[in-house]
Amino acid sequence: MTLPILTSPLLDASGVRHAFFTRAGGVSEGDYESLNVGLGSADDPRAVIENRRRCAAHFGAEGLVTAYQVHSALAVTAQGAWPDDPPQADAVVSATPGVVCGALAADCAPILLVDAQARVAAAAHAGWKGALTGVVEATVARMEGLGASRERLRAAVGPCIGPRSYEVGLEFLERFVAVDPDHGRFFAAGAAPDKRLFDLPGFVLGRLAAAGVETHEWIGHDTCAEPDRFFSNRRAFKQGERDYGRLLSAIMLAP
Repeated sequence: MTLPILTSPLLDASGVRHAFFTRAGGVSEGDYESLNVGLGSADDPRAVIENRRRCAAHFGAEGLVTAYQVHSALAVTAQGAWPDDPPQADAVVSATPGVVCGALAADCAPILLVDAQARVAAAAHAGWKGALTGVVEATVARMEGLGASRERLRAAVGPCIGPRSYEVGLEFLERFVAVDPDHGRFFAAGAAPDKRLFDLPGFVLGRLAAAGVETHEWIGHDTCAEPDRFFSNRRAFKQGERDYGRLLSAIMLAP
């Protein structure tokens, strides 16, 4: 079947195969309806495996290459499917055609990157912690190690929690400005004096620019505010749901 996807105009122009999948087109039920790809969720593993198979089939591939994500600044290189359990990391980088590099998210920012000339691609998962501690920089460095040039990189941030949905406390703001006072520009006033609204996609774009990746974009879409299209950790928590599905963002160099 054809799965509904979103794509990035920047990556489309580079000719690389990529997709920001929505929650539609899968077989999961209940809170996970329907394209939940998270093996770490409490969903029926058989449904998750079928959903992942469908996503891989979208690329004409047999499987996905995703890491065991831990909100880190770790990036790993993949030449194919992991022989054992996936490594703990938050970015998968590859120069091997046919490898579908994937990142899972449910409000965190997925990032797809490519140097079409050097033929190096990557998928990264950037929650606030990974973005603050360097997952963008680690991904770019790992890509450079495979021959990519940060000046040639194109990067697209996929659907994630938007700046109007991400309310945080002052201690969260303080953690960011302690690293760099300029990070304060990514926070706006919240509904109460002790609350702020955090612009996660804007912050990730800022990290990309600081890492020398000047060609970048956020394709839009607030995962928390669009329940019919996306899973959302924060929305699930607010609604008292026991768990939530995970979305897939993936990229592949053509064989």
